[in-house]
Amino acid sequence: MKQTEGKIGIREYVAILLLALGTKLTDDTPSLLYGTAKNSAWISMLLIGILTVVPILFLLKVFSVHRNKNLHELNLHLFGKVFGNIVSLGMLAFGFSALVLDSATYVNIISNIYFTKTPPIAIYIIMGIVCGYGAKRGIQHIGSAAWITLSYLKVTLALALFVAFTKGNSKFLFPLWGPGTKEIVKTAASKMSIFADFYFIGIIAPVVNSFKEFKKGTFIAFSFVLVEITIAIIIYVMLFDFTSIEVISYPFHEAILYISIGFLKNVESIFLPFWLIAAFIRFSFYLYMVLVLFGGIFKIKEYEYLVPVMVVLIVFLGTSPQFATYTVPYLREQLLMILSPIFFLLPCFMWLIAKVRGDFKNEVKKDM
Repeated sequence: MKQTEGKIGIREYVAILLLALGTKLTDDTPSLLYGTAKNSAWISMLLIGILTVVPILFLLKVFSVHRNKNLHELNLHLFGKVFGNIVSLGMLAFGFSALVLDSATYVNIISNIYFTKTPPIAIYIIMGIVCGYGAKRGIQHIGSAAWITLSYLKVTLALALFVAFTKGNSKFLFPLWGPGTKEIVKTAASKMSIFADFYFIGIIAPVVNSFKEFKKGTFIAFSFVLVEITIAIIIYVMLFDFTSIEVISYPFHEAILYISIGFLKNVESIFLPFWLIAAFIRFSFYLYMVLVLFGGIFKIKEYEYLVPVMVVLIVFLGTSPQFATYTVPYLREQLLMILSPIFFLLPCFMWLIAKVRGDFKNEVKKDM
């Protein structure tokens, strides 16, 4: 299975994760938490982070003794050829579904907020072509583009959030426990798969320079993204108040349309270019992982030949009537609920099987 011409370092690896997961605070992910946890959504996000540490630790533990295998190859090793392929097919189905739903969400944001006169299908086609090209170039080019874009995106994002914070009201955060601890915990448990990306990144584990960098980069990115999204969720509540935040689909974009910086009234003009580039990099990375997984399951070495077919299929599904604007958030929420227990339990089960097989007896104590 062809993955890349070479490997990526921790810098590129972390940059990819920070863009791929960090941009979740700009889509409808916060709204999925506000719907049930309301003004206490930030507490649910912290609980999600705590819960996510468990599968990440188990997954990294298994990869520590299988450093040359990607996630599909690890499935075959642990579960056997038949059941391993079934597990990977399930991963492929969930990953492809998430790619279609997430890309449809971004097209909705672009077409409904920024380019209202441009047909969504045209936006989707452009996104598909750009992301398809990025996926075809491979992980090294995606990593380089992510590293170049990262600082610009994070600086403009921090600026926008800081201005929004200064215009917010901390009183809107109270009552602190919002709808109650039961709803907060329930929200965290059902939306835990917000960070399921940390399971799927096992697909590119062998292309990171070393396991030490893979492990360190994973924890750096996870910690940063968790803090970043939690702070953003708090700021959105402070800006819009808890009575209206739960009905706002895209709080970040509403925020940058609402705030101004001195004489600059259109703050979105600063952030939009970098956000679009980050979105393209994000979906190039997701498409790349789907292609590598597909190629591994069906033993297709030259995965780049699948790019046009995959892009056409994504655009077709994303613009179909079933994926109309008002259904996408619902489908995304259902997907998160289905994935959450799988994301939590599967890495634990993988570790248990590896333990029973005796894989840890030959564990490498020192990183090569």
